Amino acid sequence: MTDRCPSDAHETGRRMPTENNTEFGKSTIEIWIVEDNARFRNATVRGLRLLADDVLANEFSNCEDAIAAIDEGNSPDVFLMDIDLPGIDGIDGIGEIKQRLPDATVLILTVFEDDEKIFRALKAGASGYCLKSDSIARVCEAIEQVLQGAAPIHPRIAGRVLKMFAELAPEQPDYGLNAREQTVLEAMTRGLVRKQIASELDLNLHTLDYVTRCIYRKLHVNGATAAVALAIRERLVDPPT
Repeated sequence: MTDRCPSDAHETGRRMPTENNTEFGKSTIEIWIVEDNARFRNATVRGLRLLADDVLANEFSNCEDAIAAIDEGNSPDVFLMDIDLPGIDGIDGIGEIKQRLPDATVLILTVFEDDEKIFRALKAGASGYCLKSDSIARVCEAIEQVLQGAAPIHPRIAGRVLKMFAELAPEQPDYGLNAREQTVLEAMTRGLVRKQIASELDLNLHTLDYVTRCIYRKLHVNGATAAVALAIRERLVDPPT
């Protein structure tokens, strides 16, 4: 299958925020691109560097090399992960990464739109799901969103994600969420990002991060996307309007 290269970054003129405008609290955003198609990987790196002031992009052609880099004590802010990779595929790679870096942010960037791969990737802990047909500007926007705690999903896939979860067994176990966790989960289903939730609920970011980890643990999920979909499917919160 031939991968489509991201459209040229200069078409939009939009740039990814960095510490130069105090968006993320770091002087450099480090992104690891795990992609075996060298042409697509190189085009993505070029596009990111055109749109971002201070992005450090490291390239890996397989999961094994990225995992080895983690084992050497390195880690990025965001992984851009393909699914169809030689050796360890991207979905199993998420599991390997999460074992080593439980709070890792992994954004899927793939050609695959079939339900089975989408479900497996989100269940494994992917923070978002983009398609290679997306423009590089859209990929940059998704990176911004995951760095703020949101869960970006390609519009064509989002409805199917909710449908997949809705078609699962309808049992509604008691997950034991307390009032604060319930309120945070409700805010997540409304699409609020980390800073917005903290502001609305008058929580500091450290407390919010702790509450969010408790929610994930109690719901037995590995990320915001799966938590939101589960909450809607099992009616743990009122559906967003």
